[in-house]
Amino acid sequence: MRLMPKFLVTIGLTLTLCLSLITPACAAIFSFAGDRPSNLGITAGQLAPCPATPNCVSSQATDAHRIAPLAYTGDGAAAIAKVKAAIVASPGSKIITEAENYVYAEFSSGLMGFVDDVEFYRDDAAGVIQVRSASRLGESDLGVNAKRIEAIRSAM
Repeated sequence: MRLMPKFLVTIGLTLTLCLSLITPACAAIFSFAGDRPSNLGITAGQLAPCPATPNCVSSQATDAHRIAPLAYTGDGAAAIAKVKAAIVASPGSKIITEAENYVYAEFSSGLMGFVDDVEFYRDDAAGVIQVRSASRLGESDLGVNAKRIEAIRSAM
């Protein structure tokens, strides 16, 4: 029987301990947050375009990244308030920026600490809330960004 290299044993024991305790220190060890993008926000009525990778959805995209905007009836301010409530109710979420017609939140995954940047823009001219949800790191998100937007749509 061949013995595992010492560093693999150490990593395995650390991971086992972290999984059983899920402490803040462990979250720091296994954090893949990446850097906050510098292109977020509204520019000429548009959210940032999605990168070429499939780990992003946007209601303003015209390609495979396309997802429907959030429809609302009545007061736009009330619709944004519902979006904020859905964000706050979501595990791993944190509102970073909020304005009258815009909300930017970060969503962190529990185990590995991957961060997704999610934006909502109340587009009064179109009568909808435009959305963009993108992973900071990696290429595939296994559909997480689209599922998140659909969950928020259902909560509204």
